[in-house]
Amino acid sequence: MARISRRTLARAALSALALPAPVPGAPGNTGPVQAAPGATAGTGIAARSASGPPGPYRPPRATAEMRGVWIASVANRDWPSRPGLPADRQRAELIAHLDRAVRHRLNTVILQVRPAADALWPSPYEPWSEWLTGTQGRDPGWDPLGTAVREAHARGLELHAWFNPYRVANHADPTRLAASHPAREHPGWVVPYGGRLYYDPGQPEVRAFVLRAMLDAVARYPVDAVHFDDYFYPYPVAGQTFDDDESYDRHGGAFPSRAAWRRHNIDTLVRETAAGIRRVRPGTRFGISPFGVWRNAATDPRGSETRAGVQTYDDLYADTRTWVREHWIDYVVPQLYWHIGNADADYAALAAWWSETAEGTATRLYLGEALYKAGDAAQPSAWQDPVELSRHLTLAARYPQVRGHVFFAARDVAADPAGAMARVVADHYRGPAGPPR
Repeated sequence: MARISRRTLARAALSALALPAPVPGAPGNTGPVQAAPGATAGTGIAARSASGPPGPYRPPRATAEMRGVWIASVANRDWPSRPGLPADRQRAELIAHLDRAVRHRLNTVILQVRPAADALWPSPYEPWSEWLTGTQGRDPGWDPLGTAVREAHARGLELHAWFNPYRVANHADPTRLAASHPAREHPGWVVPYGGRLYYDPGQPEVRAFVLRAMLDAVARYPVDAVHFDDYFYPYPVAGQTFDDDESYDRHGGAFPSRAAWRRHNIDTLVRETAAGIRRVRPGTRFGISPFGVWRNAATDPRGSETRAGVQTYDDLYADTRTWVREHWIDYVVPQLYWHIGNADADYAALAAWWSETAEGTATRLYLGEALYKAGDAAQPSAWQDPVELSRHLTLAARYPQVRGHVFFAARDVAADPAGAMARVVADHYRGPAGPPR
């Protein structure tokens, strides 16, 4: 049989797209959907009564699919709402996010616990995050990650611990870091770039330290998965160079180019993280959420029919296609943060490309959704339509490789100004679903 092109698949899916009718009596586009007791269940989802904590109710099993939400802590994006809140207020805000996930019939929360070479648990390697107390290294008086794991599991939610491997600070002043910060103890590990500080991925001792720091959380807590985002080598900044000359001179001699060496460094981190997770807590999964374009087809015929200004293979030195094809990771969540029909990066074309990439592999494919764009007046007109995200799920359902979606992010689930999340729930999440295992 002749092979059908990705472009043909994408066009066919888009042309066949039929929108589900709104559910009579659903809350429509105005706010959160109230679930029936236990409606978010997967394997053992607990009901929440109006008067007390989760109970023992176990609803029937349903089809498994990822229904996830990211909770970003960096710069207090989603949680805590601001630094320096009392511990009980921080805890209450976190639990409110978990309860909201349950009401929206989600089954997974992806909590950022190492936003910038720091920690949201009592780490022996890195300081407490400044996003908790306002001062890096100050004990917040409670254990956010331990609480999150316990409270998520009590509600039948999976808890994926989200780590950023190499970002050190969103500023370029090492003296602003805690006095005990490893980046101050080892200044040679750090590269300033674009007004920020990063660990140098080209140094084996850096990679070994980063891995130890992350695996400490995996050893301490029964997290369901380890999660990386899209930051490896930093996104390019015009007119600036990431200065890893010394590392390249020491370690790059066997490689045909600096780019090949950098990709090797990131590949090694991915493989060693996967092996470390298996060693420390067998059964815990490993997932990555990369920028949505591996390479444009104009750059590489294996790439997507896109014209993106960033390509992970070339600009972030992240060979995401290989990670999927070789099953170095258990799941991938490409950030498809574009609308259907976008001229440079069409959601339909990318859904088709990632589906073909994942086909025949053991790597699960979920799609990252830009809920934060819905209703934002600064975004293209497609995002003013509250049905845009629902269309994404309808289109993706035509690809059996797509096993669910993750929404960015928790603050936007709560606010939902355009009613886009409510529409997704009404159209697609009418009943319970457990996460894929």
